[in-house]
Amino acid sequence: MRALIVDDEKHVREGIKILGAWEQNGIDEIYEAGNGEEAIHLIQKYNPEIIFSDMKMPKMDGVLLLEWIKENHSSSKTIVVTGYDDYHYMRKAIHFGSSDYLLKPIDPEILNQTLETAVDEWKKEALNRAKIVSSSQLINEMKPVYRDRKLTKLLNNDHLKEDLYKDFGIPQSCNYQTALVQMNGKTIEAFQGDRDLAYFTILNIINEIMREHECGVGFRYLSNKGEVVIIFWDKFEQIVDLLIQIYQTIQSMMDISCPIVLGKLVTKSSHLLDSYLHAKQLLFTSNILENRENRVFVQETLPSPALKNLMDYSANIELAVQAGEIGAFEEVINQIATDFTENDYLSLKQLFHFENEYLVISNRWFKQYHLPIKTGEDIHKRIDLFFDQNGTFQLEEYKQRKKREITIFLKRVKRGTEQKNSNIIYEIEKYLQANFDRDVKLQEISDHFYMSREYISRKFKQEFNVNISDYIVRFRMKKAKSLLKNSQLKIYEIANMIGYQDDKYFRKVFKKVEGITPNEYRESSIKQK
Repeated sequence: MRALIVDDEKHVREGIKILGAWEQNGIDEIYEAGNGEEAIHLIQKYNPEIIFSDMKMPKMDGVLLLEWIKENHSSSKTIVVTGYDDYHYMRKAIHFGSSDYLLKPIDPEILNQTLETAVDEWKKEALNRAKIVSSSQLINEMKPVYRDRKLTKLLNNDHLKEDLYKDFGIPQSCNYQTALVQMNGKTIEAFQGDRDLAYFTILNIINEIMREHECGVGFRYLSNKGEVVIIFWDKFEQIVDLLIQIYQTIQSMMDISCPIVLGKLVTKSSHLLDSYLHAKQLLFTSNILENRENRVFVQETLPSPALKNLMDYSANIELAVQAGEIGAFEEVINQIATDFTENDYLSLKQLFHFENEYLVISNRWFKQYHLPIKTGEDIHKRIDLFFDQNGTFQLEEYKQRKKREITIFLKRVKRGTEQKNSNIIYEIEKYLQANFDRDVKLQEISDHFYMSREYISRKFKQEFNVNISDYIVRFRMKKAKSLLKNSQLKIYEIANMIGYQDDKYFRKVFKKVEGITPNEYRESSIKQK
């Protein structure tokens, strides 16, 4: 595998090269670029799988570079590295598909966690791409796939030969209009996870209606997963009724909702993609909270509401995490839900944007507390769970899911913190045992372990059921008994050895703890021998 480091500061590039666990992650070639223009040249020449990029650079900055990568080299994994903790840059990084966002100076542990995650994600996606290619090769002679491939090409502005128009019954010179039928995870579940069977069944319903009216053809749009497209060339005044018929037939037969959106009318087959993109935009801006009889969307002009950003709530989220209780999140979650669903409107585009930001923010918190991060989970799958059989988004269920995820996170953080604190208390015990022969003050322990005296006293008592001063006395008496049994040392010598300058005081303490004097203990030990 290859990696590319893009930064206008050479020492930063060298630092990343030194800190990165390249061999461990299977990367054996590393290239460097000082700006976006140099980076594009190297990307075109070497096709690196992993790209680290600064945001502020001369000639061509990181934002423009990320945009170029998304359009021209989308299979690579990008990681933004910058000295600016600016949510504007973070949003840009998310928008253009960056895997993560690292701040300078770079923490080696976080760098290598991010590198490992990016490599794992790339490998998983590469495997999926290989499976798709393999599948296509196996079934490319099948008639439905032949139709799907050819019509996908037509939609993508690749002209069909004249005889192929005849094969599909598409007139070459007329108006055209497309409709997009969206299939989500619930649709596939209805067919026990058999994606091919789901497409086959839904296309049979669509094309049976199309043949009856001789006005269009439906096909599986191979450029995007989960999409069926219908091309209409006639009966435009009946299209809405036909789409409602298709929607209701699918719903009644399979008890599932497949939203259908109608694109704009175009006058050339080369403009079919414009009609499709219009339909796609309409799908992403439709109100998923609206409970309607059918989810067939037709609109001449597209709404363009500004996207709201979860990043804007980062300060409130941080305070809630520090509080460590789910109750602290209640107000934040409710406020976010209220703001994001203003006027009872929530678009699919906004939901995807929110989920993207949510995963980025949650992953950053997981890294901060050194918790393992779940990688490679498909956002569509996370979202599909919350649409009912009528295609309406279940906002309350979605909020409850987020609360459960946050509760689990907080419990893991608390468990880790308690374990860490417990380990510190045992370190304090070792410290006391090592210094039992002198007067160790609580303030000394506090200064040594960077913890408050009150906290140390409370946690020590909880852990050992005894306060620190009594623990030291007991430990000294244990040492004294060992010396009394196994030496000819005088009592005052033993007292001095365990931290008592006054042997009379030692005798008094020993009798109080053990019930007998040091001499009596020594005599009884000798008799037992």
